[in-house]
Amino acid sequence: MTTHSACRFRRSAWQFYFSVVLLLVLSALGPQVSPAAHAAFGPKKLKPTDPYALIFGTVWGPDDHPVFGVKVKIRRAADKKPSWELYSDHHGEFALRVAAGKNDYIVGADLKGVKTQDGSPVHLVEEVPVHVEYDERIDIGLHLAR
Repeated sequence: MTTHSACRFRRSAWQFYFSVVLLLVLSALGPQVSPAAHAAFGPKKLKPTDPYALIFGTVWGPDDHPVFGVKVKIRRAADKKPSWELYSDHHGEFALRVAAGKNDYIVGADLKGVKTQDGSPVHLVEEVPVHVEYDERIDIGLHLAR
């Protein structure tokens, strides 16, 4: 007859064995897996004390009013896929901290499912290029059209 505490001991022994095996496998593969694992997580996070530039923008609708809830995608000019995705707030505004220093970014919008009040679809007039030089604030506008 097995007691409850004996079952718990067997389970924890199995978990310990599995963790040791997993640790050995990962430590053996660590140097080969490490660069790919770090690349999958995207851009480096800024610490609060790091210098930064601010990309600040407003999404404007076809009627020249700010638009809430539009998905904004920001990528480095050299990249093909966006590194950051954020949404416009109730004032149509969005903001993103990026590392200070010379870099170029492209700001666009994902407009899947976004329509005007009368139901007509909208499109982005053009993606906006942003050039950051120092620790500065860059103000832009994303304009939508029918």
